[in-house]
Amino acid sequence: MKVLPTLIAAILAASSPAIARAEQDSSQQMPPTIAIIIDDMGHNLVEGRRLIGLEQPITLAFLPYRRHTTELAEQAYRNQKEIMLHAPMANTRNIGLGPGGLIPGMGKDSIATTLRRALQSIPHVRGVNNHMGSLLTQQLEAMDWVMSELDHYPVYFVDSRTIASSIAGKVAASYRIPTLTRDVFLDHEQTEEYLDKQFRLLIKRAKENGSAVGIGHPHKVTVDYLEKRLPELDEEGIAIATVSGVWAMRNGNRPMFAEGEKRAIRPALAKQSRSD
Repeated sequence: MKVLPTLIAAILAASSPAIARAEQDSSQQMPPTIAIIIDDMGHNLVEGRRLIGLEQPITLAFLPYRRHTTELAEQAYRNQKEIMLHAPMANTRNIGLGPGGLIPGMGKDSIATTLRRALQSIPHVRGVNNHMGSLLTQQLEAMDWVMSELDHYPVYFVDSRTIASSIAGKVAASYRIPTLTRDVFLDHEQTEEYLDKQFRLLIKRAKENGSAVGIGHPHKVTVDYLEKRLPELDEEGIAIATVSGVWAMRNGNRPMFAEGEKRAIRPALAKQSRSD
């Protein structure tokens, strides 16, 4: 496939130390800043509403076609929350993905159509990250097809990095899609003690690097912790921003996209899953 050598070279260029230094330099005058993404939105109505009600600018990543996705995404938008598509991608453990999943064996057109329809099903979508994906995010051809479709739209991409060998973020960067990578998972273990340890790690990474991205989930223990902990950040000199806010901080506050540069996402009436 002729595109791959060129793409590999672009990936290497996009991940150069010079770019990392430039991002760090642009954020030196800002307080340490964290972004918190809550994945798996759309299943849990109660905890979803609690997250939407938080005063802080967290970012909510919605699974496509889930029972409460449209309702909660509309509420989140009205409450000034940033909204992402949490795109299901194949994993190494053969766990089912549900509707909207991207799997090996799908051709370029099938991946493009599935991804485009998932984007259209999420109201007010600003970005994309991968749900699971420990298998697909290692595959260069599949990631090339994913990013070539995302490149049409004014969306950023966050590599959830569910496996250390993921190349998703690097492929996105090779397409010049605004890109960030998850630094810390907050609630792999659902206890307050574990959450506190991971949250402290997130703040430590932000202090070291200027900013950091954490990912959590709409578990009750997570929402309880965030309700208590986020209001304390101001006194500690820690800022919280949306994902796009952190990206701007790292990139000299320049806009992600020029006006008219990308194709608008045409909303579609989503057929919500009733099986979850």
